[in-house]
Amino acid sequence: METKIKSTGSNERLLSLDFFRGITMFLLVAEGTRLWSVLVQDPIAGTVFESFFEQFHHHEWNGLRFWDLVQPFFMFIVGVAMPFSYAKRIKQGFSKNKITRHIIQRCLILLAFGVGLHCGYSRKLVWELWNVLSQLSMTILIAYFLMRYKWSTQILVSIGLLLFTEIAFRTFSVDGYNQPFVKGHNFGSWMDMILMGKTNDGGWLAINFIPTAAHTIWGVVAGQLLMSSKSEKQKVKLIAIAGAVILVTGYLLDWTSVTPIIKRISTSSFVLASGGWALLVLALSYWVIDIKKINKWIFPFIIFGTNPIFIYMFFNTVGEQWFNKFVGIFTIGFLSWFNTPEFLMQLVTSLTILTFEWFLCYYLYKRKIFFRI
Repeated sequence: METKIKSTGSNERLLSLDFFRGITMFLLVAEGTRLWSVLVQDPIAGTVFESFFEQFHHHEWNGLRFWDLVQPFFMFIVGVAMPFSYAKRIKQGFSKNKITRHIIQRCLILLAFGVGLHCGYSRKLVWELWNVLSQLSMTILIAYFLMRYKWSTQILVSIGLLLFTEIAFRTFSVDGYNQPFVKGHNFGSWMDMILMGKTNDGGWLAINFIPTAAHTIWGVVAGQLLMSSKSEKQKVKLIAIAGAVILVTGYLLDWTSVTPIIKRISTSSFVLASGGWALLVLALSYWVIDIKKINKWIFPFIIFGTNPIFIYMFFNTVGEQWFNKFVGIFTIGFLSWFNTPEFLMQLVTSLTILTFEWFLCYYLYKRKIFFRI
């Protein structure tokens, strides 16, 4: 989505949002090359560096690693972009009804993509709703229909969604599903059985979209603030303070054993902590990139963000099923001539795939080919 700073009336892009989107996509694309998996193998395994690279893998249950923030960042960024995109379409003469139809159509396509990816993973037709695109299709709808209301109303609804899931998990009494924070034995797992007739081995839940809708809603509120007539310093201050408050609240709920931070079931403490990090990263990016104009270094990351849905679908389909192995034929084949260690061959292969995918995005960028849904 094209984003402009409405309050200035300029044609400059909101580069901090482009960067935030781009670096998030870079992290996801790197995962698709198996780079993060390679970096926890021997000879790194067992060293001090393993702890660092473990941050690029989801926590098994109760706890928060850096990688657990990527999906919240993705959902938050979509929310930030929504007010800018809406204002642009209104300026172009689109009616509100037409925009609403477009949003609904877009969400249906995202849902289809999400389900389709699960079919690809399983190599057969399945009905599974755990993919980030399936989740996003619902959080966008919720945030969009709230966007017309005041900031206070949007924030109250987001808190209400967190309270709803907190109460539902704690009070659900069906035997076998009445342990709120136990994998496979909670309210969300029961809902998965209702919706899909199965549960996820990793503990992921389809109804995670309810609490994580807060991420997209908070993104919308942040986007509306950035479009407001407030000064740049006021915008940074408000976003940073909000981020710090909800970040601390999320961690306190976990540290006091009130509600554990568990990404896989999107507990309220997780949503608050990860949402706080998202707001703080946006505030820092906006201050450094758009206010201080320290932005010459961001271009490589922005390239990944210019076609986010395309590149996400690419590395999850063509990349995972063919391209990665095709590149490996040449990198591993060539390096094996020199008796290169297995770790180094895998590392070079991942970095080569990442480079090719960056140039694919760059090619599309230079040709002004942007896939929109």
